Amino acid sequence: MIKKFAALISCLLVCGVLGAQTGTMLLQNRSLKLGWTRTAAGWTLTSVQLNRTGKWAAAGKPSGQHLFIYTAKKPALKPDTVFKTITGEVFPGENYHYQLEQWALSTSPVALNTAGTAYWSYPLTGERTSSGIRFSSENEVAELTTEWSLDSLYPTDIVVRQTLRAKRSGYFSCASPTLTTIPETELSWATVPGYFQGNYLQKNFALAYAYGHGIPALPAVYPERCASTLSPIVSNRAGLSFSVIPRPGLGRDPWEKDRSTQGDWLLGLSHMNRKGALSPTLYYPVLGEKGSKLEEGQTLSFQFRYSITDGDWFKALNHAIYDVYGFKESLALRKNRQSLSRRVERMHSYLTDPATSMWNVEDFENRKIGAQSYLGGVVGSQRDAMKNSDYGAMWMLASLTSDPKLTRDRLPYALNFKLAQQQTEPGFFEGAAVGQYYLAKSKKFVEEWGEVVEPIGLTYYTMLDVGNMLLFEPGNKVLRERLRMGASSLLRWQKADGSWPVAFDRHTEKEVFKDLEDLRPTFYGLLVAYRILGDARYLQAAKKGADWLIQNAVRTGSFLGVCGDARYAPDFATAQTAQCLLDLYDVAREKKYLEAAVATARIYTASIYTHPVAGAAEKEVNGVKRADWEISQSGLSFEHGGIFGSANREGPILLCSHAPLFIRMFAITGEPLFADMARAAALGRDAFVDEKTSVASYYWLAMNKGAGPYPHHAWWQVGWITDYLLSEAELRSAKTITFPRGFVTPKVGPHQTYGFQPGRIYGESAELISSEDLISSDSPDVEYLAARGKDKLFIIVMNDEPRELTATLSFGKKAAAFKIVSVMDGRGKKLSSKPIETNTPLALPGYGLKTLVLE
Repeated sequence: MIKKFAALISCLLVCGVLGAQTGTMLLQNRSLKLGWTRTAAGWTLTSVQLNRTGKWAAAGKPSGQHLFIYTAKKPALKPDTVFKTITGEVFPGENYHYQLEQWALSTSPVALNTAGTAYWSYPLTGERTSSGIRFSSENEVAELTTEWSLDSLYPTDIVVRQTLRAKRSGYFSCASPTLTTIPETELSWATVPGYFQGNYLQKNFALAYAYGHGIPALPAVYPERCASTLSPIVSNRAGLSFSVIPRPGLGRDPWEKDRSTQGDWLLGLSHMNRKGALSPTLYYPVLGEKGSKLEEGQTLSFQFRYSITDGDWFKALNHAIYDVYGFKESLALRKNRQSLSRRVERMHSYLTDPATSMWNVEDFENRKIGAQSYLGGVVGSQRDAMKNSDYGAMWMLASLTSDPKLTRDRLPYALNFKLAQQQTEPGFFEGAAVGQYYLAKSKKFVEEWGEVVEPIGLTYYTMLDVGNMLLFEPGNKVLRERLRMGASSLLRWQKADGSWPVAFDRHTEKEVFKDLEDLRPTFYGLLVAYRILGDARYLQAAKKGADWLIQNAVRTGSFLGVCGDARYAPDFATAQTAQCLLDLYDVAREKKYLEAAVATARIYTASIYTHPVAGAAEKEVNGVKRADWEISQSGLSFEHGGIFGSANREGPILLCSHAPLFIRMFAITGEPLFADMARAAALGRDAFVDEKTSVASYYWLAMNKGAGPYPHHAWWQVGWITDYLLSEAELRSAKTITFPRGFVTPKVGPHQTYGFQPGRIYGESAELISSEDLISSDSPDVEYLAARGKDKLFIIVMNDEPRELTATLSFGKKAAAFKIVSVMDGRGKKLSSKPIETNTPLALPGYGLKTLVLE
């Protein structure tokens, strides 16, 4: 249930000693005890205690100091501080024009928390109220009143309402009072979700602020536009986590009425107070932004809650997501207009149409190479760039459908593109990808941003693509040699500690981006090589690379992205790291890899939006009426977040590659957040799907404009949807329905390919096939998958809703010769053993599964 801040309930036990007589006041319930003492400076918070298994324990270093910030004139947006990399260059560098403007905004005095005059104080007066305690103070600029009460539903939460009345005209920003502070020596973890997480303070501000490689040592104020969950959290070594959570609705609504308001900045979040002490802090309104300008006599007020959790940051994050922001209730609103199964079928048509998919065949070095147009930013492009994305999905769909438009007209040319994309000449870069993109006019392959060669680019565009093709063509000797060639270079480039350079200069062969470490799953290319080629050297090197990554990335919360045009801001590669570690565990069977995979997936939950609370209010989107939940960001992930990620401008993305990983993680851990986030991402997203093609837009801001300049994204959509549906089938059937998974897709996340080997359905061998012309449903909330066994068909039917529904299934011409002989529940138990007529209504439990057996 969403906590209604506006209707505060009296705490179960409130004890207030008359302040005027004794000089102390107490706020207490069965779990929490706060004590204030009147000093010469004012009312000071001198005790914060938590009841831990029947004993009162101190919780942090109490403070109770209040702060508001004032300036008579609107603060300047221009930065007045220059930051450098650890190698001495000005950050981010002139070549990164996408980031320059965002970096300037992010290093303005307001963002760095140096703008205006800070008015610190302890309250001068205090009194008991019917629900708690009210403190007040004033100076020549403003009056400040703060009301404290304990929450009756969540007894370790303190609900606060703060009101400021201006005594001068100007710009004001209130900070949540400093409840407690955590000394650096006692820090175990800190996060502003969506921006950074870590267990140590980073001295280099560029590394900490732009990449989250360590905790920023400055009290920066972060906008809500890239904060995945509005709850800064600081945890100490004693096992307590401290968070501050604004009232739902306090932050910006990204689509307030009829246009994007993604860029509004109403709320500031920080892991520190303005003095630089570790203490989760909110700022409202943001100085100089909407709502901060007051005339003399005007007031502003805001509500929030402190939460003290007896547990780690993940437990505290769950509390904010579920108990305060009602994530479960938001998920329950989701309904489809079109099933995911049907979307894949329609994208099949889109992808085999040369016009809609922007398919091109070009002559290159005595080969005909094929790829789709790419009209995004690529250095040197004259709108002639070409790219293929998900080779695993291409070969999978061709296998499932046996469509000659794929097997004859697409795959041979895509294969040639891959062969041409790899450098085969002996030398330093032998086996590496020449570039992600092909420029048709200049007839050359190029990288996304600059003339560099990345080891992870070799993993992506040689090892993963070639590996996925070899799953379907295991006897292809040319591909096997190309895979071996790539593996040799990865071995050669690996450092003694197990890591790789971020990149090499293509001309000098020298290492570049020395200010960064390759905190990405580069090791996975060698795992692919081991699984295909069987050379034990590859597995040992993969384990060495993974061990380094666990020590330097997973344990510190530091990750690097894979988008060159964003200067490698952390992105979906973090989710990919989790799946790569999980795959390594499946091979090596060493528990440390499973534990690291789970830890990384938990970290990635902080890349999923959980606000604003989705509702049913009507909004207008490009002339179309939409319910608020239809266009909600809640449940979606970033391309890249942080202070200069694309999410600042474009919002999150609809490419939900993490969804199947999260279903697998739910099966492993039982953590409901994984399943809920997967389903919130995947389901009810029709407002972002082009009606003509069933291809979803990439960025949230594009709404339903379809693939736009990125037609190849449809392959990634086919890939993640298929993986998601099969992962749900495995989960809901308790692994009595399973199909072998291939390798992860390059770049965009952790989804994997299928269809290269038979699976098992209730103990019987079954080959995954396309469901087109086999089955359809009258309910868009029903998904279906098809597999062929010996003389029978299996139709797996799943409910996308948390509640029971009844759907009527219809069978197409491919199923005309078959009859339904039985219906099985999720565990393979027969619900009916006599023939059933088609078009018979089928009842499905919430998030349930049934299997129709046709002979």
